[in-house]
Amino acid sequence: MGLLLDNEDQLDKFVTDIIIPAHNEEAAIGQVLSAIPRELVREIVVCDNASTDNTAAVARAHGATVLREPRKGYGSACLTGIAYLQQKAATDPLDCVVFLDADFSDHPEELPQLLIPITHHNFDLVIGSRVLGQREKGSLMPQQRFGNWLATTLVRWLYGVRFTDLGPFRAIRWSALQQLGMNDPNYGWTVEMQVRAAKMGLRCTEVPVSYRRRIGTSKVSGTIRGSVLAGYKILWTIFKLL
Repeated sequence: MGLLLDNEDQLDKFVTDIIIPAHNEEAAIGQVLSAIPRELVREIVVCDNASTDNTAAVARAHGATVLREPRKGYGSACLTGIAYLQQKAATDPLDCVVFLDADFSDHPEELPQLLIPITHHNFDLVIGSRVLGQREKGSLMPQQRFGNWLATTLVRWLYGVRFTDLGPFRAIRWSALQQLGMNDPNYGWTVEMQVRAAKMGLRCTEVPVSYRRRIGTSKVSGTIRGSVLAGYKILWTIFKLL
């Protein structure tokens, strides 16, 4: 943690693709895509997760590759994006995959901060920590802050790797991602990645990232039911992988 984020030169020579899971984010997805530093990214893959609005059309209009995943679930959308890149990588290799939310709560322009620990410091997984970064008031709900604290504390106790956040804005070396065997279809996706990386002994770190209130209502923290289900699944995933 606390890496010196310098030497941003030559990041454009590092082949990076972005996966963005999106469910009914037509109001936000265009702003997300416009804010991504395109010179650092080969392809942006938006995984339309059973949207009933114009998310897919807006994403295409902003130059993204759009995949349809009818099974609802954050992890299901991410897995669809990975399967697409895996098929493509057979003839068109890549170095790194970045995951980013579609609600414009993250700051896509901070992408270099996540890539530099991989390109210049040989890390495998970089988590953008909202806890360490600047947060707009009201952007992280109390249940999210508590859940992050509890989950990361358990990961430290059980797996010996220190995280402060389960933040969705993250970068992982493609070769490392392929080894993880990710399979969670919904709420456990982020913590599954961190726990599997810890168990495999991958080099993991965090960098501070900025965070703002999302556009629209969260499907998870925006409802009591969503918060309870997410919390249960996160804890279940942590213990399941022991």
